[in-house]
Amino acid sequence: MSRVGKMPVTVPQGVDVSITADQISVKGSNGTLVRGMSTLVHVKKDGATLSFEPANDGAEANAMSGTMRALVNNMVNGVTKGFEKKLTLVGVGFRAQAQGQKLNLQVGFSHPVVKEMPAGVKVETPTQTEILIKGADRQSVGQVAAEVRAIRPPEPYKGKGIRYADERVALKETKKK
Repeated sequence: MSRVGKMPVTVPQGVDVSITADQISVKGSNGTLVRGMSTLVHVKKDGATLSFEPANDGAEANAMSGTMRALVNNMVNGVTKGFEKKLTLVGVGFRAQAQGQKLNLQVGFSHPVVKEMPAGVKVETPTQTEILIKGADRQSVGQVAAEVRAIRPPEPYKGKGIRYADERVALKETKKK
């Protein structure tokens, strides 16, 4: 059995988990998340813990039990604490401004770039060169952060562009005569 799948998920106070035949729903203070269930995994709820077991002895069922456990654990963490990604802008004149559900970026193009945030994802700009992307769904927060970074990824010679806060950009040496 999968090592990750063996560990039970503890459900904290204030979080409601409902399991049906084809989906699992987690409701907490930050919202409600719903995910489809795999037929290869059996989920059991014992009080404040959830346990995951493969439906058969196959390798795919074994792997899916660990995957489902990790996904449900991220759902529980998302509705209690939430997830966030921090991006920084590096470059002269590069700025970001959050306007409701829109992110307005000026990153060296001839026009400003406007990125619309999907439902469940919030954007903040504490300073003009910092972007905070927050939400309950880990996958959507990471996807939006990757899409914002892809607007102007860091270039390898000066490091200008949009990067994750903890990202290290390896700078290349310029061409010599």
